[in-house]
Amino acid sequence: MDASAEQSIAPALLGWYDAHARLLPWRRPPGTPLPVNHPHWPYRVWLSEVMLQQTTVAAVIPYFERFTTRWPTVADLAGADEAEVMAAWAGLGYYARARNLIACARAVAAQGGVFPDDEAGLRALPGFGVYTAAAVAAIAFGRRAVVVDANVERVVSRLWAIARPLPGAKPAIRSATDAITPERRAGDFAQAMMDLGATICTTRAPRCLLCPLRPHCAAQAEGRADAYPVKAPRRARPERRGRAFWITRDGAVWLVRRAGRGMLGGMRALPDDAWSAGADGNGAAPLAGPWQVAGEIAHVFTHFSLRLELALYSGSDWASLAGHDGEWWPLDRLAEAGLPTLYARAAGLVPTTQRDES
Repeated sequence: MDASAEQSIAPALLGWYDAHARLLPWRRPPGTPLPVNHPHWPYRVWLSEVMLQQTTVAAVIPYFERFTTRWPTVADLAGADEAEVMAAWAGLGYYARARNLIACARAVAAQGGVFPDDEAGLRALPGFGVYTAAAVAAIAFGRRAVVVDANVERVVSRLWAIARPLPGAKPAIRSATDAITPERRAGDFAQAMMDLGATICTTRAPRCLLCPLRPHCAAQAEGRADAYPVKAPRRARPERRGRAFWITRDGAVWLVRRAGRGMLGGMRALPDDAWSAGADGNGAAPLAGPWQVAGEIAHVFTHFSLRLELALYSGSDWASLAGHDGEWWPLDRLAEAGLPTLYARAAGLVPTTQRDES
């Protein structure tokens, strides 16, 4: 693509965005001035970007609205109980994001509640990587920044027909994105690229006839838009096995708090046999039997899959739990415990009759 074509991309895309931008609760209307007098604007941008990592817009919207209602400012989030934040995050997945969210909020609060307004300052905060720093700098502060997420990777790899497989193609994609990122309206440009990838330049069956960048797209000229981005062959995902344990007494279920680091760190959960990403579970049950198998669920994580069996305790030796860390949680309030999806699904294996008898 020559320089004149590169210079034509931003105006064409921004014109399309002005007419077709998605209406989202963390956005301002396209083309409007940055709300510099709104002190909570950067907080909302940052919160949305953290939530949107590896999560769909449709899934994020209700979480974003609940978070900003409950914790409307970064200072409110910094002062929140960590267990409550983790419980509110339950279901969004990738729980390290929630732990970084709390750490970052506290770091910003310690600096007077004001986010740095450039990439370098943002990168110094907990949980800010290259992408998040660029996105917040561009969208919240109007800084020119090269913002590359999965949608942008797809759009740019098609515009240039970049044949090298990912992740090796990432430097070329970033360089190409840099070449078309404008000095002005960088935040709108970044969001326009995301919207284009989400609604027009989709993973499957891209809608090329509706694309404002069609005249510049090398992949479309080849008639092979859906061949890009090229991805390296996937490695086989290992499968692990584990057991979770359901123990009830007097209308309550025994829950534990997972270690702060590691898989699902800091979350309330059913006790289990210490399964991990690297090995099958081999830990002992929290109580000596009798146990009854209620069923099994399959759950997919990023780098492995897990088959988790649920065992139901039918004894009455609850005194043995006295030496264990945990809590009796009312069954009629189980939805409020903030169980990760894995354990919420496992709890769904429990027969209704057994819940009623507890």
